[in-house]
Amino acid sequence: MINNDNSPGTPTSTTPRTPTQWSIKTLPDFSDAEFEKWKLLLEEKTGIHLVPQQKAFLQAQLTIRLRELGGISLNEYATRLKDGIGGMVEWSTLTDRLVVKETSFFRHPENCEFIRNLILERVNQGHIGESFDIWSVGCSTGEEPYTLAMMTNDCFEQASLNNYWGVTGTDISLPALTYARQGIYPKRKLDMLPGDEKQRYFEALDDSRYQIVKKLRSRVCFAHGNVTELKKLPQVKMDIISCHNMLIYFRRWRRRKILNNLVERLKPNGVLIIGMGEIVDWENPLVRPIENDTVQAYQCIN
Repeated sequence: MINNDNSPGTPTSTTPRTPTQWSIKTLPDFSDAEFEKWKLLLEEKTGIHLVPQQKAFLQAQLTIRLRELGGISLNEYATRLKDGIGGMVEWSTLTDRLVVKETSFFRHPENCEFIRNLILERVNQGHIGESFDIWSVGCSTGEEPYTLAMMTNDCFEQASLNNYWGVTGTDISLPALTYARQGIYPKRKLDMLPGDEKQRYFEALDDSRYQIVKKLRSRVCFAHGNVTELKKLPQVKMDIISCHNMLIYFRRWRRRKILNNLVERLKPNGVLIIGMGEIVDWENPLVRPIENDTVQAYQCIN
């Protein structure tokens, strides 16, 4: 996992990280059977599917964590993971070690353009209801939800709309959510911002750190949620659901299940956007694919 420069231990999209280069004593009895046991445990808890080639990577991350906890055994660690709230927190810590949440503001220009045009079209056609709701699934450290908020705010201010709007970000990582709620980012994160977003939506805390302005932070909320357990989250209907760079790390049957659950959260005419090519053989009778060469999106059928 690649971490943010100013937030040690905080994850920065879900990609297996490479094994650490530190010189450490690895687990002496991490056999193929042991790897299979932990691989199944990880998939059961998070849905993340590791392949045999990632055995050394998993072994290295477990070794580091056991050392950080005072050199406890693998069996003791397995027991700790089952320990109620403490176990949930520890699972979050371990998951952070196993996945990368590398993200940035306006990371996918084609998707951003598509979403901005979609919001503008709804505004211009008067198709904004009492509330306009957007969901960022797997929001990591908050860059995508705040990007969505910037674009929505632009569109609503341009049209002088006072309708309520808001963005919800969910992620399995508790540390990432804590980071996102603060809305504080290093200067380098702002270097690639388009237009005058830096001036309008950030305020300098010092020479190296900037914070999302309060009026935008108040429109974005963050909540803990596992994409494989979406039915446990509040049943709120959404106008736009964005789910990028996540599905490819699950088995195919689980990808379909996740997408089917997301479709149930769409308002009439609501739009689901996923990473280009993350799934190619999925259909759902409640949505139709949107014809677009650069964006993979589906619209809810009334």
